[in-house]
Amino acid sequence: MKFDVFQRTAEAAFEAIPSEYRVGIDGLVVSREALPHPELPDIWTLGMCDTESYPSDWVGPETTRSVVILYWGSFRNLSRLDPDFDWEAEIHETVEHEVRHHLEWLAGHDDLGDVDYAMDESFKRADGQAWDPWFFQKGEPLRRRAYAVEDQLFIEIEIAEDEFEAGDDLVFEWDGRRWGVAKPNELGDLHFVWVEGVVPAPRSLELVLVRRVGWWDRVRRWVKGEGPRVLESEGHATPVDPQSGPA
Repeated sequence: MKFDVFQRTAEAAFEAIPSEYRVGIDGLVVSREALPHPELPDIWTLGMCDTESYPSDWVGPETTRSVVILYWGSFRNLSRLDPDFDWEAEIHETVEHEVRHHLEWLAGHDDLGDVDYAMDESFKRADGQAWDPWFFQKGEPLRRRAYAVEDQLFIEIEIAEDEFEAGDDLVFEWDGRRWGVAKPNELGDLHFVWVEGVVPAPRSLELVLVRRVGWWDRVRRWVKGEGPRVLESEGHATPVDPQSGPA
């Protein structure tokens, strides 16, 4: 997409957001720049919400001002890496994402900042770099102990060592049905199990087995500076009670 078309599309996407959600945003800036991720290869920043707060006892649009920035060069570079890159959809999604950042600043929290952190750690994991194994908990909560990091879904299962050793299949709920997957050979402290076979199939579903530990064990590890032992494996799920779920 050429720059002038990109700019018109971005402006239309920005104007399509109801005006009450754009209060405190001074406008949209479209830059020709390509902004690479500071650490990860082939990762480009598509947009940014540049927010500045002014000292005041009142937090609102009068004291918190933002500018939404889109980087045409970053979009162009990503499109070269992905032949199915949907320029228009990505523009709309990025504009909405950055406006939401502004709204969260006004509300005094930054849930999207947590999601952005989780995405960065997910990229590091995929790239073989050091990563935070608890990153999934910074994703969007779906229900208790279930999180989404973009199109990656995580279901956390806390389990004690003796329960793990005594059990057979790991049982979890997906789309109103109970599913089982054979337990891996070891528990570790965190064990990520990539799951296939569920219906409907998400793009990525992982069970995260978290070893239940006592307070003293956590303190001992903290004093010694020990990190968790993280394992990864794959599993195929089958319905536990196929008659109870949708056909």
